[in-house]
Amino acid sequence: MNLVQPIRDKELIQEIKKWLKVRSERNYILFLFGINTGMRISDLLKLRVKDVEGWSIFLREGKTNKLKEVRMPPELKKAVREYCKGKPKDEYLFKSRNGKNKPITRGMAYVILQEIAKEFGLERIGTHSFRKTYGYHHYKQFKDVAVLQQMLNHSDPKITLRYIGITQDNLNAYQSKLKI
Repeated sequence: MNLVQPIRDKELIQEIKKWLKVRSERNYILFLFGINTGMRISDLLKLRVKDVEGWSIFLREGKTNKLKEVRMPPELKKAVREYCKGKPKDEYLFKSRNGKNKPITRGMAYVILQEIAKEFGLERIGTHSFRKTYGYHHYKQFKDVAVLQQMLNHSDPKITLRYIGITQDNLNAYQSKLKI
């Protein structure tokens, strides 16, 4: 099974952000959104400029059909405000270069992540890595699996820990210490 992984290294995340910022503002904002909100890629790609004017994003999640409020942290809000200056309110946030006003596809988002993976030597990275990175660092910072489970709309804390890679990290730590 080829599961995608979160990006666990905070310093590496900072390097990726710097690299993206000089290469593509759109891709930089996509990366920031992905790692700072935990939103699914399908929900991210539907966002328009008008959806991110306030501090919170209100959406009906595509997968679960649940109404959800996602609050933007200050770093993301500042970057989004700058990125959206002068853009029409109905324009897609992650606008494709093809067509008049269409969002990039999920496939294009995957290509963007593969460019990052290649540049930084990352393996098992995909569009779900955004959400998993958010979850991983949220858990590491707050250690509250119940809140994270609710934020990710998971039915069980064990699912959340496995999803963000904590379960595997713990297994690896024990396995590496085993002496027989």
